[in-house]
Amino acid sequence: MRAAVGVDLGGTKIAAGIVDADGIVHARGSVPTPAAHGPGAILDAVVALVGELLEGLARSASVDAPSFEIVGCGVGSAGVIDVERGRVASSTDTLTGWAGTPVRDVLQAGLGMPVAVVNDVHAHALGEAVHGSGRDARTVLMIAAGTGVGGALVVDGRVHTGRHGASGHFGHIPSPEAAGRACTCGGAGHLEAVASGPAMCAVYRKLSGDGSVDDGREVVRRAESGDPHAGASVDLAGAAIGRAIGALMNALDPDAVIVGGGLAGAGERWWHALRSGAERERLTLLADTPIVAGSLGTDAAIVGAAVLAMSQAPDLVEGTA
Repeated sequence: MRAAVGVDLGGTKIAAGIVDADGIVHARGSVPTPAAHGPGAILDAVVALVGELLEGLARSASVDAPSFEIVGCGVGSAGVIDVERGRVASSTDTLTGWAGTPVRDVLQAGLGMPVAVVNDVHAHALGEAVHGSGRDARTVLMIAAGTGVGGALVVDGRVHTGRHGASGHFGHIPSPEAAGRACTCGGAGHLEAVASGPAMCAVYRKLSGDGSVDDGREVVRRAESGDPHAGASVDLAGAAIGRAIGALMNALDPDAVIVGGGLAGAGERWWHALRSGAERERLTLLADTPIVAGSLGTDAAIVGAAVLAMSQAPDLVEGTA
């Protein structure tokens, strides 16, 4: 059975799995990301984790489990990725010294198999588009809202990464709801400054005067309990991202919109605000375009990274011959 290793390399956790051609994850594991110890330690952790999964696969194959032909390894990594070179083009300081890291070359040497690298949100979108909620759609717009706001456009099973690998930074488009609010990128008035989890908490703290809240789930819980300031914060975040989705739908006309990330679980109030915001902005012609939640959960980036590895396997094998 043809399969690939999928790796989701984030700032706090590295997760990996063995994924077959149907998008089914047959084995998975995770380890904390040694983020403060530099690229060498991070990539060593990836090699060790993947090695453990492959060893476990070999042991199970000798019993009664199906045997797999592993064609390569895909990595969805934090940071802006130069996909042609498999390098980190730029990164925040969440991972110490991560910018410039030749992820593909180091992992190919360490794992002894072809490796493909893409941004982690791009991998998430690819997984949902090919094997998740967008599997029946040709063109999928993915929006991920959580600690930040990002996403991707996937067309015919290929993620659009852009010239510099920076495509999908939807959190840094202008948002009327964010006017005057400072953004994490150093600018102001961007979607992420009002629609991310931390931004929703900041809005609540300002409205309520309660400086103790720093978890979006608590804001949602208080909104569900009738706290008017929490309700206003959830409404604002949902409406802002909904209006952005409507605008992007007008620009891209996708077959489906998938919403993922931590805030996708924020409850019906957030979803109502999002759908209302999208309806306010999108063209009437696009009213039948579905806006749905992702279905793969935390496996999405693992599955998407494996999809990338399988789709590029022939080229990668030729390139490493």
